[in-house]
Amino acid sequence: MSVRVLIVDDQALFREALATLLEVQSGIEVVGEAADGEQAVRLCAELRPDVALMDLRMPVLDGIAATRRLRAEQPGVRVLALTTFDDDEDVFAALRAGAVGYLLKDVSSTRLVEALVAAKRGESVLQPSVAAKVVARVAQLPEEPRTRPQPLVTPLSERELEVVRLLADGHSNREIAKALYLAEGTVKNLVTSVLSKLQVRDRTQAALRARELGLF
Repeated sequence: MSVRVLIVDDQALFREALATLLEVQSGIEVVGEAADGEQAVRLCAELRPDVALMDLRMPVLDGIAATRRLRAEQPGVRVLALTTFDDDEDVFAALRAGAVGYLLKDVSSTRLVEALVAAKRGESVLQPSVAAKVVARVAQLPEEPRTRPQPLVTPLSERELEVVRLLADGHSNREIAKALYLAEGTVKNLVTSVLSKLQVRDRTQAALRARELGLF
């Protein structure tokens, strides 16, 4: 089934170019375009896309505020931030608002399509530089002995540890498969096993949980 995508960006030329790029990709359907966050919220209610590909800095209503409204009003729509900026303030504001991923506009078309498919499934997709910021922020948090995480009931295998380390660096399943010389389906199964053992829902939470446990 196709991933239904709404493109949200205040630059018309960029929207048109991105729509042209995505429309030729297998499994992607561009259902609409919005020039600001207010229009994005309205179109999401009308068109029910799977994913809103959201710029952050826009007039009328910015992408972070729009993401926050979508999480409250249209929780079935996944928001994937696509922006030029990766400063800490934007990254953490977008993730706190409810974005499931954060990519920069220099991302490859292959990686963008993978991210859209993953976002539809509710998985987190982070640019490697953004993933590093998230892990670094967790490392700066003070330890609280009374809430220290308990050892895993079922430890991760050596292969699963390799996967979670690459996952924490923001690599996609395809990139992990290439790095470890595995089939992409095998990597998908390993990621599922990692999420289960760490008792988390998505890749970002897996990276944070693994960091808390001192696995890398």
